[in-house]
Amino acid sequence: MRLDYNFYQKDAVSAAKNLLGKILVREFNGKKIMVRIVDTEAYMGAEDKASHAYANKKTKRTETMFKKGGLAYIYLIYGIYYCFNIVTAEENNPHAVLVRAVEPLQGLEIIRENRKIKSKKTEELTNGPGKLSQALKIDKNLNGCNLVKSNKLYLLDNDKKNEDIKIEASSRVNIDYAEEYKDKKWRFYIKENKFVSKNN
Repeated sequence: MRLDYNFYQKDAVSAAKNLLGKILVREFNGKKIMVRIVDTEAYMGAEDKASHAYANKKTKRTETMFKKGGLAYIYLIYGIYYCFNIVTAEENNPHAVLVRAVEPLQGLEIIRENRKIKSKKTEELTNGPGKLSQALKIDKNLNGCNLVKSNKLYLLDNDKKNEDIKIEASSRVNIDYAEEYKDKKWRFYIKENKFVSKNN
């Protein structure tokens, strides 16, 4: 069952928890990859000093964040890696959730082909935001993608009840510039899942 607009109309912290266990689907060139979301970070819009939209800063890069929840927000870091975020909350309230790590469910061979790494450890394929974007061929072309309507990138409800998922919370990664907001425990991950990203 595909997630609808109602699912995304939440603040980023609520959405970040609710996204754990959900299935992210990527389709391209007749191929399909399915992964389970296991690690997320919430960015709480105008109030959040770690957010690209802090103080309602609207730029060409951040304009997607100001739209109604249910879109992909994708940006480049270090000039190399793409980060996949999910816009949440209502229009003009620029909340977003960074998907930090996923667990492959279907299409593992396609993921291996996309990543081309030496490590034989399956978790090394998708246990970080840059890694998962490479694994799923997510780049700037998908920025603004409608996750409710698109057939290229979308989310399905999980096959497990959320109460079966044990969630841990911690502070977010690499946001030392965010002053008092760097200590907010707005990162959430599935306890003891081996695909959770490293703290760097």
